Amino acid sequence: METKDLFQTVIPRYSELKGQVAIITGATRGIGKGIAIRLGKEGMRLVMTGLTPETLEKTSAELGELGVEAIAVPGNIGLRHDIDHLFAETMRVYGTVDLVVNNAANLHRVLFFDVTEEMFASEMDTNVKGPFLLSYKAAQVMKDKGRGCIIHISSVGGLRAHLPGLPYDATKGALDAMTRVMGIELAQFGIRVNGIAPGAIYTEHRLPLDSPRMVDVASRIPLNRFGLPLEIGAAVAFLASDEAAYIIGQTIYVDGGITAQLHPPKYPI
Repeated sequence: METKDLFQTVIPRYSELKGQVAIITGATRGIGKGIAIRLGKEGMRLVMTGLTPETLEKTSAELGELGVEAIAVPGNIGLRHDIDHLFAETMRVYGTVDLVVNNAANLHRVLFFDVTEEMFASEMDTNVKGPFLLSYKAAQVMKDKGRGCIIHISSVGGLRAHLPGLPYDATKGALDAMTRVMGIELAQFGIRVNGIAPGAIYTEHRLPLDSPRMVDVASRIPLNRFGLPLEIGAAVAFLASDEAAYIIGQTIYVDGGITAQLHPPKYPI
């Protein structure tokens, strides 16, 4: 569906989010775009970042045409310089930040003996160090206000291993641990930190849903279907809202039941 069509399907539910400022990393497509659409429909002012300037500008412009206040700041969340620039632009344009959604991720899953030191370092930079550095800068602003929200987008691979799963799963496990630590430490400043672990989400780069491969994968999911980016966006909006005021340091699994099952249907152990 086109951005405008997806936007129209969303029913805003959290009026307290209107006017708040949200930074979303990896917002060009897929889950990040779904999050941007949902938060934009809630009336939040968006700062969107991603690696591909053209795609980022296109998404930002599409949301702008729908009445969403959004700016695009291209950059690599794995680089300190780009993080500094992203945050400086946020403060220059909006003067504050209320929500950070650390969605951007470097996804390499290879066999153990195929993991290189460079690959491991690159994944750690984008998937762990980047979220930490951006959160650190945002938390200083949130601390002064006495409120704020940080949401890390993890993966079911942080809890259960893919095969192959390295180095991606290791970075997501680290992100889950960081969510817990940040959650309990920053709560005293009114900053709520939580995570969301998506399961199999249908995005642009996947095969058509009716292809044999996709039908087979869907059959292993208890709900018998892939999740949608807007469903992750809905979870983000909830965790950012006052409805989630008592949720701290948790990683919520939005996975159609994948992590709840001992084995996929038709594959008993």
